[in-house]
Amino acid sequence: MGKDSSDLFGSLFEAPPLAKVVPVLVPLPVPGAYSYAVPEGVHVEPGSVVQVPVGPRQLIGVVWDGDNDDKLDPKKLRPITLVFDCPPLSKEMRDFVDWVASYTLSPPGLVARMAIRAPAALDPEPMVEGLRYLGGQPERLTPARARVLDLAGEEGIPWTRSGLAHAAGVSMSVVDGLTAQGIFETVFLAPPPVVARPDPDYTSPRIEGPQKQASVEILDSIREGGFSTSLIDGVTGSGKTEVYFEAIAETLRRGKQVLILLPEIALTSSFLERFQQRFGAKPGEWHSDLAPRMREKVWRGVVTGEVKVVAGARSALFLPFEDLGLIIVDEEHDPAYKQEDRVFYNARDMAVVRARIGDFPIVLVSATPSVESQVNGLAGRYNTVHLPTRFGDAALPDLHLIDMRRHPPERGGFLSPVLLRAIGRTIERKEQALLFLNRRGYAPLTLCRVCGHRFQCPQCSSWLVEHRFKSQIQCHQCGYSERTPEACPECGTLDHLVACGPGVERIAEEVEKHFPDARTIVMSSDLLGGVKRMRLELEAITKGEADIVIGTQLVAKGHNFPLMTLVGIVDSDLGLSNGDPRAAERTFQLLSQVTGRAGRTGLKSHGLLQTFQPQHPVMQAIVSGDAGAFYEREIAEREKAILPPFGRLASLIVSADTRADAETHARGLRAAAPKVTGISVLGPAEAPLALVRGRHRFRLLVHGRRNSDMQAFLRAMLENGPKQRGSLQIQLDIDPQSFL
Repeated sequence: MGKDSSDLFGSLFEAPPLAKVVPVLVPLPVPGAYSYAVPEGVHVEPGSVVQVPVGPRQLIGVVWDGDNDDKLDPKKLRPITLVFDCPPLSKEMRDFVDWVASYTLSPPGLVARMAIRAPAALDPEPMVEGLRYLGGQPERLTPARARVLDLAGEEGIPWTRSGLAHAAGVSMSVVDGLTAQGIFETVFLAPPPVVARPDPDYTSPRIEGPQKQASVEILDSIREGGFSTSLIDGVTGSGKTEVYFEAIAETLRRGKQVLILLPEIALTSSFLERFQQRFGAKPGEWHSDLAPRMREKVWRGVVTGEVKVVAGARSALFLPFEDLGLIIVDEEHDPAYKQEDRVFYNARDMAVVRARIGDFPIVLVSATPSVESQVNGLAGRYNTVHLPTRFGDAALPDLHLIDMRRHPPERGGFLSPVLLRAIGRTIERKEQALLFLNRRGYAPLTLCRVCGHRFQCPQCSSWLVEHRFKSQIQCHQCGYSERTPEACPECGTLDHLVACGPGVERIAEEVEKHFPDARTIVMSSDLLGGVKRMRLELEAITKGEADIVIGTQLVAKGHNFPLMTLVGIVDSDLGLSNGDPRAAERTFQLLSQVTGRAGRTGLKSHGLLQTFQPQHPVMQAIVSGDAGAFYEREIAEREKAILPPFGRLASLIVSADTRADAETHARGLRAAAPKVTGISVLGPAEAPLALVRGRHRFRLLVHGRRNSDMQAFLRAMLENGPKQRGSLQIQLDIDPQSFL
């Protein structure tokens, strides 16, 4: 017996013969693929998702393109240990991964990892156990059993056990009793779809006039086939969503899949409802707040073609669609499309690349398009479709500046009497007011009146922000927090700590003082309850269950609040003072989006902007409604300075545990930069945030002309520069959006 057992186990673990060698990308920061042997009888092809040994671990990887090295002996290589039962990544997807890796100078394995982030979905969904009616009657026919049999007897359709019990209004024990008597047989059913299929003809489109003409232009590009980029440039409330819904409907009629990118998770709830009203079913969702099990189901449905439409955050761009035929990038200007972790990429730009590689259309959508998209439209690279008026009878809000030098707030306050009077009148009319301040917490700085001590993060070069709702002071860079102290840690004085400047919580306190009976909601990403609470509060605002809404940029985009007739910007100048070359553009976009929340259903509406710089071009452009003049001026300044899109930028952040190590390495990289006409290196200099999470940071900024080979320059600079040792790290960002 013992001998037989050992022989049996010996045959089970005997390594099969090895047939060939293939390259496999693994999710590690290495420059290329590793070579693995393929066991005889095992079939793999480029794109196959496999499990391979890397050191002592087993990792998921992807068989990649490339010639096999005939000099490698399969017997000397470790073999692939498992091939997953899922469709391989398409050639189109593999080309996209290679392009992103080459452009961003990222390890290709880390880019490929974004396409296979749901490992539990790599194997097919298990069959679901069900029941089928065999006929006959039970020994005793009760009313509950009769209801079950009436349902189950229709056309012999199989049911799940719980589904049959629920439909008949009985407990599952009733169904189990009938099964025990042989009334039902057990069958196995295909798992239910993750989402129902959307019907492009479920309802008639709600478009008219300019929207109908815009829809015709977009549909023409889809019917022509092939790659094209369209930009829908329409004011807030102009019906942009309904226009691109028609593009989605046409794509679905052609049997293709659609990807809709949205900048914020909070936007998906209201968007899903609008989508369901038009198509009779919700799209698949893809974002970080999705439950792991649902992510697996959506991933599987996308790769098999079962899920026809996905609405998601930037990471949805790397889903391996079976037959993608259209990409929509809503709010294409939004900075949230930029990923600044591991692989640095701009999802909007990479979406255009994916559409070009796949040879299908892409539609960019915004009320305030980025300067880059505007320039591409002017140059004819994008087909720009304009929607200059709001849908239906709605009118844009009347916008006015409040000069804070002439109408200052009362001592200790931050709201001008002009704005306060407008809020009071709005509440009296049973309408809603929105106060916008893009600053979380209670106050951005806390200091001691006696000794001047300022509360700073021990790990970062940033001030601790007071969050009075949580009784904490927090660092918004690394997440460090501590309870709000009662005494100064420097001099020990009690009750002499003072909050400097306002956050949304402090504005809420001021509003409570002036309007104690008003129903107030504070919307901020760091409040307790997360996305679930945020969606409930957005729903409450939509239903009119709040009088005053105080929020950060979460409230700036995509929301439709029917009773919102007043928008007040607490600090319009906030974004103009950070030294970012995109500061004017971003301030214009953000303030335009926020004021666009007012008057979307036809009610007379107003926008009031508190500012100390009423003559600033951004302020004048917003109140005049002359977006064209603002963009013309901004484009001219960018072209003069050879800034994007007329020039190219790349940022290198060198960090280390000590300041000396970071600075020395950064200087070494600067010295190793090749001498190339048209490309210059600025720095190194301490980054504006010179210390983050205990790491000292120096920044190099590489500036080149539009046709410069930035990637070749950076590769040479890194290869010729000093080698990374110890705690040194280099963060490379092509086309940076943040300059901190």
